[in-house]
Amino acid sequence: MATIFFSTQKNLYAISTFSLLTLFLLSLLYFSKQSLQPNLSLYRDHYFSSLSSLNTRSQDNLNIPILLSQDLSRNSNGSFYNSTISKGLVDNSRNSNGSVENSRNSKGLVDSSRISNGSVEKSRNSSGLIDDINVLVQEDRKKLVLEKNLNVSANDVKESVKWKISCDLYVGSWVKDEENYPIYKAGSCPFVDEAYDCQSNGRKDSQYMNWRWKPDGCDIPRFNATDFLTRLRGKRLMLVGDSMNRNQFESLLCMLYEGLSNKSKMYEIHGYKITKGRGYYIFKFEDYNCTVEFVRSHFLVREGTRVNGQGNNNPTLSIDRIDKSANRWKRVDILIFNTGHWWTHGKTSRGKNYYKEGDYVYPKFDAVEAFKKSMSTWAKWIDKNVDAGKSVFYRGYSSAHFRGGDWDSGGSCNGETELIKSGAILDDYPVKMKIVQDVIREMQFPVVLLNITKLTNFRKDGHPSVYGKNRTLDEGKKISTRRQDCSHWCLPGVPDAWNELIYANLVLQTR
Repeated sequence: MATIFFSTQKNLYAISTFSLLTLFLLSLLYFSKQSLQPNLSLYRDHYFSSLSSLNTRSQDNLNIPILLSQDLSRNSNGSFYNSTISKGLVDNSRNSNGSVENSRNSKGLVDSSRISNGSVEKSRNSSGLIDDINVLVQEDRKKLVLEKNLNVSANDVKESVKWKISCDLYVGSWVKDEENYPIYKAGSCPFVDEAYDCQSNGRKDSQYMNWRWKPDGCDIPRFNATDFLTRLRGKRLMLVGDSMNRNQFESLLCMLYEGLSNKSKMYEIHGYKITKGRGYYIFKFEDYNCTVEFVRSHFLVREGTRVNGQGNNNPTLSIDRIDKSANRWKRVDILIFNTGHWWTHGKTSRGKNYYKEGDYVYPKFDAVEAFKKSMSTWAKWIDKNVDAGKSVFYRGYSSAHFRGGDWDSGGSCNGETELIKSGAILDDYPVKMKIVQDVIREMQFPVVLLNITKLTNFRKDGHPSVYGKNRTLDEGKKISTRRQDCSHWCLPGVPDAWNELIYANLVLQTR
């Protein structure tokens, strides 16, 4: 019995020792694991901080917000579409090597691999650590992305558009595109007045209508009338300037008219037919509750008269006073200005007893200096009177192509059917345009300079020349070539490209 008792005691002692040792080892293992496993927030904070700084550096290097980069392309019918998703936010997913890959889902929001009930699914690995980090990072990134998206400025959005970053829209070449151009057929638009209706006036060649402007390194969107009018819904667009802006105004009307399914819903509200004699037109687009308007203003500053010593009225130009039509400009959402060609006319270029400041008429004043003062007057008016949220364009000087004289001294361009391919004229840039650039650069309001000067330098083929008047009625008679129009443009023609650039810039401004 004694032997059995001692044997039993010995077994109990061994079992107890083994149990205590096992508990000790398990406890040691448990607390060691706890001490070795760091808080997830350490990984999250470090990783997110690093990612944020990386994004900041990327933006600094590119000078664009990486979250809002857009890719503008053409669809099958040539119209413009934006391949970036609607919200433009980043979706973080993993590629094969585990690095973060930016892609887009249907909503453009951060995709946290959601299951059917919308909750976040965490597909854990053995430790569950990596997926927890990913979920936390994605949720925090989503918040940051949304915050950054709300605070991005209009300038950032402009800079983010790839075709704006990669190329200058106004440096390029003309490309023959007979399949897509002209945008509207010659003779199909009722708003082209006789002076620009070259085909109806007897011009036989038509190649001048088949050219498309192509900036170096990128494409501009083909004009989409429906999209243009949708952007204009409930608003007013007005072109203000001389007959060159009326030339562009008629082009824009034709381009919009071509895209309307019910053309009776577009009309001049007073029933006026466009002629060079009238200086104010308002075209209504009923289905979009918007208007496209034209106001004539040769100089953008105030024309007037004075009585000379003989009792006759002489014209004056008040270079320190805005044009009388300026009250009409105030209530408009999109303004497109121009001036330039009238500054080359005799009385303007001579400057004798013509330029006026206050009540003083200068006996002689330099025309270039007068232009500079006039542009400053216009700029001050814009800065003071145009509200933020509206759009202002200044369309640059359009090149003339007279041979052997000027518009009033026997200059001609009749018979020109080819583009200029080389020569000093392609680099010609008027002093007036340098003044315009300097003035706009100093303005508070962000005026967009539609700098079409150099792209028009190529186009000696595009002017009406002798076809600014109907010649079909003069059959059998010799056409007079004494006075030709080598300043304005046939329609369809070059001004259509200016309006494509207006459209491109409106797309660019969209947030």
